[in-house]
Amino acid sequence: MHIEAFYNYCISLPGVTDGFPFDKKTLVFKVKGKMFALTDIDKFESINLKCDPLKALELRAVYEEIQPGYHMNKKHWNTVNTKGGLKDEFILELIRHSYDLVVEKLPEKDRIKLT
Repeated sequence: MHIEAFYNYCISLPGVTDGFPFDKKTLVFKVKGKMFALTDIDKFESINLKCDPLKALELRAVYEEIQPGYHMNKKHWNTVNTKGGLKDEFILELIRHSYDLVVEKLPEKDRIKLT
């Protein structure tokens, strides 16, 4: 996956903003102020994504490109290798899963504004 495809997909999701809250190279995507994806824009070797804890364990067991979230809560976050053998469509599905998890936890009034 190329960083342009990652960026364009994330920013196209309803209510998404991007920024650099940690440093000048860690690009973070948020929905209603809640993080769902981040990456190092200099290297773009991986993406950190939220994931349902049970699904996270299953994905890690099946795909060597998916590991516990680097510098994140390893129960709720995965690090997905963008240079491995995962298809772009699958990575986009994982991004959407991360986004959907965050949206599910938003107050109802914020969820309604996203539709």
